[in-house]
Amino acid sequence: MNRVTAFALSTVAALGLTTGLAAPPALAAPPNIPSASTAASELAALTVAAESHESTYDRDLFPHWSTVSGACNTRETVLKRDGVNVVTNSSCAATSGTWTSPYDGGRWTAASDVDIDHMVALAEAWRSGAWSWTTSRRQSFANDLTNAQLWAVTDNVNQAKGDKDPAEWKPPLSSFHCVYARAFIDVKYEWGLTVDSAEKSALSGMLGTC
Repeated sequence: MNRVTAFALSTVAALGLTTGLAAPPALAAPPNIPSASTAASELAALTVAAESHESTYDRDLFPHWSTVSGACNTRETVLKRDGVNVVTNSSCAATSGTWTSPYDGGRWTAASDVDIDHMVALAEAWRSGAWSWTTSRRQSFANDLTNAQLWAVTDNVNQAKGDKDPAEWKPPLSSFHCVYARAFIDVKYEWGLTVDSAEKSALSGMLGTC
């Protein structure tokens, strides 16, 4: 069983979905979510440092959404990846489909109810080291389809999260905390970002639920 399949099965259990209701494609995961043990090793390897440069953050320093293929940009690509029976128009905009938000278990049939969340928020990344990156690297981070950085989630839940780290915000669905921590840690690890002490403690606690 690969990690994506394992994630889909674990998320079915986390959301409390019955076998009859669960459609694995609705719970499609971003790629490369590590195991809890790998995430724990990655967390131990992260540099612990106070956040900085908060006052100089500007969202425009992280260009998104980038064109992926044809008329499809990163947002539209994630909507198709994480939805079921997604239909798009000639501009690649999703006109119908079903999406299940792993953060809260919400199920939506309109793309307008779904946000594409950056697991590690752009402002959080900036404060954790991205302030020193080139614009090109920040663009790659903001449109990262290789790691578990982009998630299709309920829009108002994403807005409640904002740019908070796990010491300040956790998904409403507590049974998802294990996967959330594993993904968050891995993104920071893969991109060489730092964690502050409160954030590291919160991530460690969430890993303890795995």
